[in-house]
Amino acid sequence: MEATVNGRCASLDAADPHTNALDWLRSQGLTGAKEGCAEGECGACSVLVAKPDSTGEGTTWVAVNSCLISALSLEGQEVVTSEGLGSADDLHPVQQEMASRGGSQCGYCTPGFICSMASEFYRDSRQACEHADAEHGPNGFDLHSLSGNLCRCTGYRPIRDAAYALGFPESGDALAARRTQPAPQAAPTRVSAAGATFVRPRDLDEALSLLAESPQAQLVAGATDWGVGVNLLRSRAETVIAIDRLPQLRELTETDEAVEIGAALTLSEIENRLDGSIPLLAKLFPQFASRLIRNGATLGGNIGTGSPIGDSPPVLLALEAEVILTSTSGDRSVPLADYFTGYRQTVRAPGEIIRALRLPKPLARLTDFHKIAKRRFDDISSVAIAYAVDVSDGIVTRAAIGLGGVAATPIRARATEAALLGQPWSAETVSAAAEAMSTEGTPMSDHRASDRYRRAVLGTSLPKFFESTMESVR
Repeated sequence: MEATVNGRCASLDAADPHTNALDWLRSQGLTGAKEGCAEGECGACSVLVAKPDSTGEGTTWVAVNSCLISALSLEGQEVVTSEGLGSADDLHPVQQEMASRGGSQCGYCTPGFICSMASEFYRDSRQACEHADAEHGPNGFDLHSLSGNLCRCTGYRPIRDAAYALGFPESGDALAARRTQPAPQAAPTRVSAAGATFVRPRDLDEALSLLAESPQAQLVAGATDWGVGVNLLRSRAETVIAIDRLPQLRELTETDEAVEIGAALTLSEIENRLDGSIPLLAKLFPQFASRLIRNGATLGGNIGTGSPIGDSPPVLLALEAEVILTSTSGDRSVPLADYFTGYRQTVRAPGEIIRALRLPKPLARLTDFHKIAKRRFDDISSVAIAYAVDVSDGIVTRAAIGLGGVAATPIRARATEAALLGQPWSAETVSAAAEAMSTEGTPMSDHRASDRYRRAVLGTSLPKFFESTMESVR
């Protein structure tokens, strides 16, 4: 068992199912990547992994948190660390700009910044733009690509300056040329060590058979939640089944009736493929954790954890999504509003896998997503509210509102929806519905917010949404 790291073969034989990629890379002497938080918030562990592009025929260099993913998931894959980008005698363009513009002081976080920056440097769709904004440079560099990297001493201005000074890959750049060829296929893997077994099945049928045999097995896609448990809570599953590269879970199809999104597509892949065609999802993506997390996290995983504060459930509830569950007995569809049954509990039966999320058409015309958190980006929400409303001739004909952070599960704001349906879309209607909104759920007080604050947010969110729709409904 081996992976290709910086162009050389590296043995995975010493790794067990709970060895993360960061620890394995450092055991290979590649100590550029560091552990800063062990939960995917600081980006000091960022490395590049070669993954299929949107066509499936080329490669894209994706930055990931190596502290979260299993080392065994890299069997047969290609990885580039900061050491593989350049050397002291031959700096990579990203390294050169960081050095010349003072982008590093202590250097602890620098290798992670460099790998995240290199991923954006090699993004195919990056183009020079005449009208840069606060989050995009004149070279098309998207600062969101660095939203998962934290710096403790340098300050972000010189890092931003380095990013905005980058040109484009020159001819002869090996990593740029690599993009034109297919990415490595997922290698079927089975390893038993340290009392646990890691399996990457060949296909969905094998995954379902394994799950039928071991219903308590841990299903892993991006590992952005599971990896935290392994690192900080010492979680140890007896059987780990990697489903992130199963083709049947990575499809995105659109018909006149619905959009179906594979449960194992990463949020970054979904964002790129939809390209803004579902506006409510487009508003969610930039506020969901960080680019590093979105490069691994999946909708299936975010739903599967059953967390009441996941960012995608309120949005998917407003979109009236259905969860497609599959097992050896076939598929079944469950409305997302009926999927959650209690705190981190769902209707998913032992032996079932979330195959896809189905979003029925037509989509609502008026949508928005309000996320209240202590930081604008890369933070867990205190309250999350998603709206999907239709207004015809001044009357509300459709209202679906998803809430997160105000109950033991994500919920629909049923009382508020009822107060809106069939009523004029007016300040008077909204004021009355806002009172109903403030009573939704069962908010609690914790370190993120008090119950009173959460109720106050619920009461003020709907009028804010109403004001934002004025131009659209005139």
